[in-house]
Amino acid sequence: MTMRFCWQLLAVASFISMAPAAAAPPDGTRPLVPVAAEPEHEEPDIDMYALMSGKCTTLRIAGRDFTCKAVAYFHSQQGRAHFTIVLDDPRDASHIISFSGENGRRDQDNVYELLVDKMLLNSKDRPRVDGLPVPSAEPSAGSCKQIGIITKTPISSISCAATTANGKKYELQFESDGSPITLRKIRQSSLTEEKRRAKKAEQLECRRKADIAKVLPRDWTAFVIRCLAEDGEPAKAEQ
Repeated sequence: MTMRFCWQLLAVASFISMAPAAAAPPDGTRPLVPVAAEPEHEEPDIDMYALMSGKCTTLRIAGRDFTCKAVAYFHSQQGRAHFTIVLDDPRDASHIISFSGENGRRDQDNVYELLVDKMLLNSKDRPRVDGLPVPSAEPSAGSCKQIGIITKTPISSISCAATTANGKKYELQFESDGSPITLRKIRQSSLTEEKRRAKKAEQLECRRKADIAKVLPRDWTAFVIRCLAEDGEPAKAEQ
């Protein structure tokens, strides 16, 4: 597994939060089914990812065996975690699965466990947003166990097993090759915040230009407004 697959994992991460929500069962007898929903563009909330180096000794989907190209762990700002696997599937370069859950715990210093409540499934046939396939969500029950802690100790293995509401089984056994993991923390900010910062920066730059040009106080506001307009900033300047 090499860094050339990292872009695939990050593409998945960008749309993990866009997976359709699962419908709650109206009673205890009906299985959960995904709610059909058109994908909408949302900002990703992934704040950390770790890319592992090693091999999948077991990767089985509904009784069919695969090998993997890459394995990574993602964590979101909302507390949801994902063990994501890029499959080595010659028929589908977008075949990616994620064991996903909100309840992660560390009962032992060197063991991390995640209760899986859904599988996120990506393929070439999924709807796309900005050219990238949006994963579907399958309500599931299962767990993942990671030996080693990403931020403290080397990862030696990851094992996952989950069964979807319709009985489809997913199994993973990953063994590390001992190489250091690639750990990245991602600083998140909303689009609104970014626009506000950009606007403020443009205003400060125009004020600086006004000071350099020694614009008279009576002409200062008009100068800044013209400056913002030239930079593509509509509307009015702050006083």
